[in-house]
Amino acid sequence: MKRKIITTADGSKTIQIEDWNEQYHSTHGAIQEAYHVFIKNGLSLFDDRQLSILEIGFGTGLNALITLLESEKRGLDISYKGVEAYPVVPEELEQLEYAEALEAGDLEQYFIKMHQTSWEELHAIATNFSLIKQQSDFREIADINVFDLIYFDAFGARVQPELWTEEVFAIMYRSLKKDGVLVTYSAKGSVRRAMQAVGFVVERLPGPPGKREMLRAIKVSQ
Repeated sequence: MKRKIITTADGSKTIQIEDWNEQYHSTHGAIQEAYHVFIKNGLSLFDDRQLSILEIGFGTGLNALITLLESEKRGLDISYKGVEAYPVVPEELEQLEYAEALEAGDLEQYFIKMHQTSWEELHAIATNFSLIKQQSDFREIADINVFDLIYFDAFGARVQPELWTEEVFAIMYRSLKKDGVLVTYSAKGSVRRAMQAVGFVVERLPGPPGKREMLRAIKVSQ
């Protein structure tokens, strides 16, 4: 499928899949969306020093990079697992310039390291941030009661409805610890109902720029 780098409304870049008219991040602002959905309404809920995070759709690595930056600010020690079936190629990554967009030039070394490290192995990216990248289908995740927080950042249900089903959210539910949290940019009614069907308590929250709402789901029982 044809892909190109585009600039979003906040000046940060993302990848557009032209055949789907779908982007890796919101055209209303890639960085703004990441901060609103995954940091403000996800990471910010946790005061624990040590956190385990699962990202569904590692993609460009933007969410991981911002989480690393926030972990340094907040004094957190984070173990991060990113699952991605189709890794972004180096030629695309070189054009994204996320460290510059975040006005944190020292992040570039971490961004490069995230993408150059081998898959399926745990790597120390920074003193307080470790990463394992898993190249697989989301439905192959077998972790049980491991994660405190899930960033669910798959392509939208319009183009990949099979990733937003009860089957997938049951896997997410099992992988979370009790009181674990899943956040996503999606606010579709079918997505909310699928989450509720597998046991999540789900709340609608104000969405990032360009979206009225988003969803946050909590695993309230073991």
